[in-house]
Amino acid sequence: MRTLKSRKDFEHVFTQGKRYNHPLIRMVICGSSNEGDPGRVAFVAAKRLGCAVVRNRSKRVLREAARTCRLPRDGYEIILFATPKTRTSSPAEMMAALESLCVRAGLDG
Repeated sequence: MRTLKSRKDFEHVFTQGKRYNHPLIRMVICGSSNEGDPGRVAFVAAKRLGCAVVRNRSKRVLREAARTCRLPRDGYEIILFATPKTRTSSPAEMMAALESLCVRAGLDG
């Protein structure tokens, strides 16, 4: 799974991307800057969510949900944010939430 890493890439997704919200996940999605690029994804858990253990668990659950939903898709850059409800949700709930966001974003195909 390829990930977004540089500040420039994050800024590009934030400025050009479209936002989708769910109580368990927030998603920002943007078309890739170069045509034909493989997709990339980033997982973010803010410090206000809790200690490092909580943030790391939230990102692990997000990664697993992204893997089962076959993210990232070619030609898209995606940032997934953990929310306070992410901490207590099960992986199955996260997968269902991410699938609904993908359908709303037009990534269902």
